[in-house]
Amino acid sequence: MTSLRRIVLLRHGDTVGNSRERFHGCGDVALSDEGRAQVRAASRRLATEVFDLVASSPLRRAWQSAAMLSGGAPVLLVPGFREIDFGRWEGMTAEEIEAQDPVLYKTWRDGSADFEFPGGEPRASFRERVIAGFGVLERTGAENVLVVAHRGVIRALGSHLLGVPLAAPPELGELVSFTRDGDRWFLGRRGSNPPALGAAA
Repeated sequence: MTSLRRIVLLRHGDTVGNSRERFHGCGDVALSDEGRAQVRAASRRLATEVFDLVASSPLRRAWQSAAMLSGGAPVLLVPGFREIDFGRWEGMTAEEIEAQDPVLYKTWRDGSADFEFPGGEPRASFRERVIAGFGVLERTGAENVLVVAHRGVIRALGSHLLGVPLAAPPELGELVSFTRDGDRWFLGRRGSNPPALGAAA
């Protein structure tokens, strides 16, 4: 059995490409000054934490965030934790996408289960590589891990751990944690949430 018992996931900070408004998936944009401030704020919230390992997506906005949090220790880059490729929507705002692809935009906003980003990475392939990335963490022997990644990666990993969709993936610079008790993973520290929360998340 894996020794991994706790994972804290941080969504990277904002970027020079304005990740708050633009779809940056495989696009390799760097952290902005605001993004660095968001990561410093996250660092203060993690001040009492001790991690065996800091891991990250290999995209710059993630590993730059991770480097700020690692205390000079090496950061493990996990290729499986790259964000999904949004295809022809890469770098666009929602307004630009709606103007260019109104039918596809509506299908996406309606939450169609079979939606795929036009010209992008298939969602099934994306989920498979995120789960493979989690396997990399399991094989390190670490017990308490900090992972810096992307909204889609955090959503996919959270759903894999909980067995149900993650209701509210973190915003830029925000944290979410998972703790293992036996064979089950729970949202947050074990016992820190009302019993229904982990099941509903």
